[in-house]
Amino acid sequence: MGIAVWALVAYIAIIVVWNGVLKRGIGEAMLLGFVAICLFGGADFFSLAWAGITEALAEEVVFAALAFVFMGYLLTRLGLIQEQVTVLNSVFGRLRGGAGYVSTSAAALLGGPSGSGSGIAASVGSVTIPWMTKSGWRPDLAASLVAGNAGLGISIPPSSSIFLLLGSAAVAPVLTADQLFVPALVGGLWTVAYRFVLVFLWVRRHGIAATDAADIVPLRAALRAGWTSLLVYAGIVIPVLMTLDFGVELMESRVGEAADDVSIVVWIPVLTVLVTLAVAWRRLPRTGRAWSELLADLAPRYAVIGATLFFAFAAAATLGELGLVEQLTAIMQSLDAPAVVIATLVGLLIVIVAAPLTSTATIAAVGGVAFSALTAAGMDPAAAATAVMIFASTEGASPPGAAPIYIASGIAQVDPARTFVRLIVWFVIPTLVIGVLVATGALPI
Repeated sequence: MGIAVWALVAYIAIIVVWNGVLKRGIGEAMLLGFVAICLFGGADFFSLAWAGITEALAEEVVFAALAFVFMGYLLTRLGLIQEQVTVLNSVFGRLRGGAGYVSTSAAALLGGPSGSGSGIAASVGSVTIPWMTKSGWRPDLAASLVAGNAGLGISIPPSSSIFLLLGSAAVAPVLTADQLFVPALVGGLWTVAYRFVLVFLWVRRHGIAATDAADIVPLRAALRAGWTSLLVYAGIVIPVLMTLDFGVELMESRVGEAADDVSIVVWIPVLTVLVTLAVAWRRLPRTGRAWSELLADLAPRYAVIGATLFFAFAAAATLGELGLVEQLTAIMQSLDAPAVVIATLVGLLIVIVAAPLTSTATIAAVGGVAFSALTAAGMDPAAAATAVMIFASTEGASPPGAAPIYIASGIAQVDPARTFVRLIVWFVIPTLVIGVLVATGALPI
């Protein structure tokens, strides 16, 4: 194995030991992991560190995640979440664990258009995590479900990752978008179906009950009292609409090619914060002292999530500088084994790459090579491409580097490390299995 692979192993081990065994802060663990990666560069330590830091500073997801934390805080502090929960409970409260089913459905629906695990975790989590905790879900369970669902939609059309894979040199001559659309949709729905089964099991395993009938407000009364709180969803709906064909055409007709630079991950929290301030302006602090108290209450949340996200992205960039992608690609190209073994090994390698990277970066780096390895072993091209997307969809649930884990944990106000084992056992491994079953034809698509 190359030096970058060993650096990745050391990075994961340091974080697990420092945070999981020694019970130190996750921010400290991520910093130490980043430093350890840079040490593998020897004399290039400072240049590697600088490359990682500059990349993290330019990463829009870091800004977006911090903006989402502020958004969720405002929604809670100004009472809008409580009003939304009242409305949602009036519809789904009689169903045990209803908030979990809604959270999973929303993640699947938003997945394709957003194309971002971090965006899904933040937009869905900011609403459903407070709702789940108020309806009997433990905060760490709620954060785990949202982070685990963050990859939903990555493999569901019209995910940008699918088109990125289709455009690779290995896939383009073999497979068209029309040929992949239905298989990818069915493959993605297998992962959604598994999540619904998981919610059903968790609800019963953890004794999550339906909301007490006495606490459920009739829908008409709930809407009359809190319909304005639902307007904050305009901050989610508008950016999503702008990613669809008619939205893109509208934007291009107004601002030209600059429309391509509009980031849904950035604009969702920005617009939602603006709508929240407009809807709840009567509840905002009126004095400098009151604003100071509000921001002081918010600051501790940033101390953890800010450092964690920053060093997670810095570490990912530094691993790239060390040649992680090329070294893992070489490993994939050397595979020679039965189909099920190759599918499992390819899946494991993609999961390893996706842990510190986004699904888009993962597909760009190793998607084509993974597809070639699967088809060379005799697997159907559509099944191989769908499996690659399913493997890459673990991006949100793979500790310790996945940004959605820290976004969801920040919203739920829990230590991210409390979700690590649960995410691996209940999300990463089952998703890997589903991908292998799809690749080998055991699950029909």
